[in-house]
Amino acid sequence: MILDETLRGQLKPYLQLLENDIILKVDSDESENGEKIRNFVTELASLSDKISVQEAKLPKSPAFEIAREGVVSGLVFAGLPLGHELNSLVLALVQVSGRAPKIDPELIPRIKAIKKSLHFETYVSLTCHNCPDVVQAFNVMTILNPNISHTMIEGGMYKEEVEEKSIMAVPTVFKDGEEFTSGRATLEELLEKILGPAGSEEFDEKELFDVLVVGGGPAGAASAIYAARKGIRTGVLAERFGGQPLETLGIENLIGTPYIEGLELGRQLEEHVKKYPIDLMKTQRAVKLEKKEQVEVTLENGAILKTKSLILATGAHWRDLGIPGEQEFKTKGVAYCPHCDGPLFAGKDVAVVGGGNSGIEAAIDLAGVVKHVTVLEFMPELKADKVLVDKVYSLANVTVVTNVETKAITGTDKVNGVDYVSRETGEATHLDIAGIFIQIGLVPNTEWLKESSIELNARGEILADKEGATSVEGVFAAGDCTDSRYKQIIISMGTGATAALSAFDYLIRN
Repeated sequence: MILDETLRGQLKPYLQLLENDIILKVDSDESENGEKIRNFVTELASLSDKISVQEAKLPKSPAFEIAREGVVSGLVFAGLPLGHELNSLVLALVQVSGRAPKIDPELIPRIKAIKKSLHFETYVSLTCHNCPDVVQAFNVMTILNPNISHTMIEGGMYKEEVEEKSIMAVPTVFKDGEEFTSGRATLEELLEKILGPAGSEEFDEKELFDVLVVGGGPAGAASAIYAARKGIRTGVLAERFGGQPLETLGIENLIGTPYIEGLELGRQLEEHVKKYPIDLMKTQRAVKLEKKEQVEVTLENGAILKTKSLILATGAHWRDLGIPGEQEFKTKGVAYCPHCDGPLFAGKDVAVVGGGNSGIEAAIDLAGVVKHVTVLEFMPELKADKVLVDKVYSLANVTVVTNVETKAITGTDKVNGVDYVSRETGEATHLDIAGIFIQIGLVPNTEWLKESSIELNARGEILADKEGATSVEGVFAAGDCTDSRYKQIIISMGTGATAALSAFDYLIRN
């Protein structure tokens, strides 16, 4: 039995939401995986009298398609959509049955306007917390537009195909047989990649903002909410709403919330912002800041937004090593998320660069999946908390190498090794590995501000006082992009609130 009593209990309430009868079209063979697919759809159909099973010929086998009588679906699962993908299955069943997807209404006509026939394949791992957003986005497109079809491919069931295509990170998406994108992406971002970026004309009618927030993470969301609650015209410009929490599996130190997954926190932040009359502008990148009569922010598409006050909450991103092979082999063995990509290296040797909390946590996680983990740390000692250090040294399949500098990542079409040098003796070592996880901290997203009047420190962080004020009058900053010593979600939220209150005080006085 694939669906145990717990899963059956979870699924039944959702299956009561089915609006019309649906058909599970299954294409299986006599292999072990084929039997798993057959058993899965049979068990699923037994949970609702609105679900039937039908043999069919699909482009990929073993697999099953979720369809409705007389309605073209093209929505296929090649593998068992369990783990993090269980929600993708539930939404697909309900939406194919006729229930409208809950997405921004402005996106629906954009999806329906796609005239070209497109087929997408998304390779996932069931432990990847970033994969479902991509799967669900393409499923929605498939449901809304008959010109689009989508297949979720579970890497564990299609190992040979994953190896053949050199897929070393998930989610990885192919469009009509060619690699299209890799990594987490929202529906808005994927649409923009398909259709091209929105033109500047969409922003021509924007009125002057009282407060414009650049950034959509915890700091940006807090800034926007606190500003909007003051009854002033507030806008948020966010390349990707949710910020760094979207890259975090579990959060246990948000006071009052013992545990929440990063993706769920990101969704809650956006839902909270949308409860206020805030102009939320997603998938938009700021490229220039000028202080004139008002503060002017130029976007990548050429549009210019004007505001009386500005809050910079642009957050940070993973720090790169800056060594040969790193950029060339991203998604081809160079990885940043052990939860997402770890299963792709099952039974193989990998390395982790970084001896802080994130690096040692990654090594501990990977040790349960891969053959062997080598931790490479620049400093003479590990910097992680003692409890993590004690744990990693207790693991038989983890080797810790300290006081070394990682010099190069090697490979052909994918990673096959790493070169490092002892900082004490100068001795060079080559280590044969299949993948390398880089965990060396964060870099502020402030590159676009270097030509502005905003004062930055040597690390590129925005210098902000205790009120959040920067070197430019009327411009405030909050969160991980500032010189705040501690980079924590709860601190970012607090500094975001502070910046909004300071901006409101500035508006009153000026």
